[in-house]
Amino acid sequence: MGEHHIASTPRVWDAPPPFGKGGKGGKGGKEGKGGTGLARYVVAAALARTADGGAVVAVVLLVTSSGGSGTLAGVLGACITAPHLLGPFVARPLDTARDGRKVIATACLLYAIALTGGVLTYGHAPAVATGLLLATAGTCGPLLTGGISSRLPAIVGPGLRTQRRAQGWDVATYGIGGTVGPSLVAGLSGWVSPTAAALALAVGAATAAGGVLLLPCTAPSHGGDRTAIPKPGATLALIARSGPLRRTVYLTMIVALSVAALPITAVHLTKILGTEPATAAVLTAAYGLGNLTGSIAVMVFPLTGDPGRLMRHLALGVVAGLLTVTASPAFAVTASAYALTGILNAFFFASTLAARTEYAPSGARGQVFIWVAALKITSGSAGTALAGSLTSVTVQLPLVVGLLAVSAAVAAATVETRFGRAAEKRP
Repeated sequence: MGEHHIASTPRVWDAPPPFGKGGKGGKGGKEGKGGTGLARYVVAAALARTADGGAVVAVVLLVTSSGGSGTLAGVLGACITAPHLLGPFVARPLDTARDGRKVIATACLLYAIALTGGVLTYGHAPAVATGLLLATAGTCGPLLTGGISSRLPAIVGPGLRTQRRAQGWDVATYGIGGTVGPSLVAGLSGWVSPTAAALALAVGAATAAGGVLLLPCTAPSHGGDRTAIPKPGATLALIARSGPLRRTVYLTMIVALSVAALPITAVHLTKILGTEPATAAVLTAAYGLGNLTGSIAVMVFPLTGDPGRLMRHLALGVVAGLLTVTASPAFAVTASAYALTGILNAFFFASTLAARTEYAPSGARGQVFIWVAALKITSGSAGTALAGSLTSVTVQLPLVVGLLAVSAAVAAATVETRFGRAAEKRP
């Protein structure tokens, strides 16, 4: 397993099952309920993430279709996305609650209510009121994404292979949320209205609340001692002290920053490749399809081995995908490279879920999941902004910067891991 203990905080660590143990899924009580529990999880998570993934598109369409300015559309859209950065500060109840399902279900319901309120008040109340309601929904967003993911290990049981396959399903629900959500909004907006599309998302989030409550109930990790659960700042410090978690965070952030350049550069690459600007949509669709294909592959062929090593190797795979996009001489090759990068990024994402599951202390697992998710979102946003500015210099520059950054992060993680192992071997 490598180094995954923090000497200064030994009492909060749960030792994960060693590699190979329970590799076929194992036997036991939790494994027995894992099948139906996982099916319910996938439905609930897909509904919640579809709502979260489509909401910002619905808000932007609502404003622009009614004659609102692009600035107002951007501000109200940011009210949905920006509060995700507050995730670590609303995540602690997941670890302190007697029943984490109720925390997530409450977040799903509040998300549905706040999104409904924000949509229905637009144009009938001051924009500030609409913004506050949308920001309330956005604050619940992290619990619909990383918060739900933190429940998965307890649902599927301790078998390593079972957990890795379940993480493939989890990656797929993110892919569904990121593709079905915006597509559903676009379709319903054209057929009915953006308001109807947003309300459909709210219904999905509310339905997800019921699905979460149907998940298997698991005993709280704090064992009745809530004081043992670290606060957000202490959890971040814990992540910084833990070599495996620290590497998980910076590899996740750098890869997110790098792949965020792909949608931006797609538009500009069409000029170089001599195709119509509209074909940029083909490139982004290829990336999305690749991502979904990768998540399906992880379900069928679960990842094996140390999560830290997997992250490093798969991050280098993403580098290879970015390099192929950068050097591609033809549109067909570029589209294939976008798809390949999507596949590899899905595998990489699954490896980060495995790392969070196996390296995080049980008493702070929910907070660790959401801290990593929040930092990933921040880095992805920074990557989008960086790509927008760098494409004005050279179209391929964001991709080159991204692949160099990921390569440097992998090199740092490799050196850090080797030094850590050497330190462990010293008497």
